Amino acid sequence: MTCSEAIAAYGLRAVGIGERLLPSGEISLCQQVVLIGSGLVWNLYFAIVALVLGFFFATVLALAKASPNVLFRRPAAIFIYLFRGTPLFIQFFFAYELFVMIPRTGFELDLGLVTVGAQTGWITKAWLGALIVLFLNTSAYTAEIFNGALRAVPRGDVEAAMAVGMSPRQRFRRVVWPTMLRLAWPAYTNEAIFLFHATTLVFFSSFPTWRQEGDALYYANYFAEKTFNPFVAYPIAAGYFVLATLVLILAFGWVNRRLNRHLAPAQRARIRLRPQFIR
Repeated sequence: MTCSEAIAAYGLRAVGIGERLLPSGEISLCQQVVLIGSGLVWNLYFAIVALVLGFFFATVLALAKASPNVLFRRPAAIFIYLFRGTPLFIQFFFAYELFVMIPRTGFELDLGLVTVGAQTGWITKAWLGALIVLFLNTSAYTAEIFNGALRAVPRGDVEAAMAVGMSPRQRFRRVVWPTMLRLAWPAYTNEAIFLFHATTLVFFSSFPTWRQEGDALYYANYFAEKTFNPFVAYPIAAGYFVLATLVLILAFGWVNRRLNRHLAPAQRARIRLRPQFIR
């Protein structure tokens, strides 16, 4: 099989398009590069969806933790502590066991005039079950980042907004929220990088792939077992992650410059890649 044929057959296999059977026998380098690259789509899916949903949920958690009302502050603090205090892999394990206990046949809710039904078997699949775990995990870490930035908002800025007659909603939308994001963005960029790398744990979790369409590590492990040479497939996967991380840093750096465009160049916080060896 030529390289162009491998691209046509396996380029979109991870999303169900193309050849269904994985290559066997003599496996070429091009086939490994193409299939591992196709699997990266799932890693990007997990990271992007979890980050987008987690961003908004983390904002709610940060506000709740900073609230003077104990009914909001205590549950938010417990949630954040629980997910920050336990390893992500154990969270995958417990979530899968919990989701398995839910009846796979689904359930029906009788609302009188209409009966609403929902299927629950899909929640044990990686595309949703693992996504829920990643979403909750990044929400907890991001909420702690946002909460720290929220407390660091200069009091003078808030008082100035009050002096010109802004309502509490206007103060939050025009002063507190932008300042919080500006202060939190460099740390949030590191969280986004970590989450993207953490998507590789989905392969080791109990959540099965959907229709054998796995992520980058799924195909890297397959080729390592078939060729008995892990020093080709895994470096290819690592190379894809390095390139994707570079794109992520550039994208978050652009947002950071937009958030700080009103500041003098010497006062603008710069985003630097600092690997997190301990979390």
